[in-house]
Amino acid sequence: MDVSKLKPGDWVIYRKQKSSTSPGERAIEVRPASGGETYFYMVDKFWIVDEVLSDGTVRLRTRRGKQHTVDANDLRLRTPRWWERWMYRNRFEAVTPGSVDA
Repeated sequence: MDVSKLKPGDWVIYRKQKSSTSPGERAIEVRPASGGETYFYMVDKFWIVDEVLSDGTVRLRTRRGKQHTVDANDLRLRTPRWWERWMYRNRFEAVTPGSVDA
């Protein structure tokens, strides 16, 4: 992703890898672990750009106020398509830039 096109307040989708014994309904690319007890899967996270850093990374803010720093070239980071902005707007609007839940 071109970091020069990102600015604070922009909406982004980050595809995060997770693992558990029972993946949720939003899980995609589900595959069993080698032992068979757990599953590995991906979940789309709807975050907002909090800050674009000079080292080519982006600080993102979650709905609950957590921050994640991600390389702007990470293939799992992308801007939402027009229909995703419309369809998932409530998930993005739940994130308030600059606020942190207590």
